[in-house]
Amino acid sequence: MEERVTETGFLRGAALAVLSAMMLSACGGDLVPRGRVVQASKPIRAPAQPAMETRQCFAKLESQSVSFTPLPDRNFGGGCSAISSVKLTDIGVPVSGAGAMTCNLAANFAAWARYGVQPAARLILGAEIEKIETFGTYNCRPIAGSGKLSEHAHSNAIDVSAFVLSDGRRISIQKDWHGDKQTRQFLAVVHASACKRFNTVLSPNYNAAHHDHFHFDMGGRGGFCR
Repeated sequence: MEERVTETGFLRGAALAVLSAMMLSACGGDLVPRGRVVQASKPIRAPAQPAMETRQCFAKLESQSVSFTPLPDRNFGGGCSAISSVKLTDIGVPVSGAGAMTCNLAANFAAWARYGVQPAARLILGAEIEKIETFGTYNCRPIAGSGKLSEHAHSNAIDVSAFVLSDGRRISIQKDWHGDKQTRQFLAVVHASACKRFNTVLSPNYNAAHHDHFHFDMGGRGGFCR
């Protein structure tokens, strides 16, 4: 009887030790500002067969003739992760700074660039879009002025900063949001187009933290356009 009690106590102690270690690891990981990305020591590989929703998204990208590379699922600590993400390699126009993006975000971004941005540039500016510049996608950080993780911490957001045109012009959010009438019209149209595709769209009109970019993400319930 004494031997059995000792064994039970040992098992309980071991279980508590494991639980404590798991709780401590869940609390680990620092949140960092834009520009620094927390790297995982060992990536968690994606399952051999992605979930049905992800496979459907891959098919959607392929149907739009978008080139992409599926990425392994990764957890970076501190609640930050990149799950069901892809790397866009060709959406018809070069995109600088874009890294891991959830497939759903990538599909909507590719469609926005092709069916929203490019036609607006042709119609309003009389030029082609040659490049879309961004501040990036995945970044393990909180929302500015908040302790809540940004959608960037889940590779579910992208920040667009500028557009380079075929005639040499470069339209930046920071410089041209209050620019000439034609440029303001172009930015207003592509902003409105984004509001139809992303759950959250933030512009310089939202707050000072967005004075130099458009923020797009697929988090929340949708319909938040500022």
